[in-house]
Amino acid sequence: MADFPIRKMQLILEEVRHEGGSAPETPRKLGAILACCANPFAGRYEPDLQPAMEDLKPLGKEMSERLIAAMGGKDLVDSYGKGAIVGEGGEIEHGALWHVPGGYAMRGLLGESNAIVPSCMKVGGMGSKLDIPLGHINAAYVRSHFDGIEVGLPDGPRSGEIVFALAMASGGRVHSRMGGLEAWDVKGEDGLR
Repeated sequence: MADFPIRKMQLILEEVRHEGGSAPETPRKLGAILACCANPFAGRYEPDLQPAMEDLKPLGKEMSERLIAAMGGKDLVDSYGKGAIVGEGGEIEHGALWHVPGGYAMRGLLGESNAIVPSCMKVGGMGSKLDIPLGHINAAYVRSHFDGIEVGLPDGPRSGEIVFALAMASGGRVHSRMGGLEAWDVKGEDGLR
């Protein structure tokens, strides 16, 4: 069993009240939650990483629950994303451990969510930033929801740490006008349209 003790967590909430043009009727809300954890694989090569995904599932659930609550409830969330920053001594594959625990936790708690959870990961030093891509929860081709949120910790990840992150948003970009599939036309049957 791999141990990922948490050094710190951070919750980020952003409200977009104006983006040029007229103000939206309802501000767009974006949020992210980060957990800076010890990396039990730092400094060594571990050939079998997959069992550690199971060990991270409780963290994915906790972070998802906290972020959904901060966003005002699951009914207000219509886009999501995830990411990881692996600190010194780690490898990119350690960030990939987050795919199942982070993605499936959000999808399970949000209910109907058929689209893939967009993801970004990298190896970076303390203070590194990550642009987490966002996409509609039920249809990957909803252009109004193609967006992202920048996250990072000023003091993490330190050597031997990983920052795991989840992100969500309510509504598409303010004044989206790039055409394509609109959120109200989503069928959600295949995760694409």
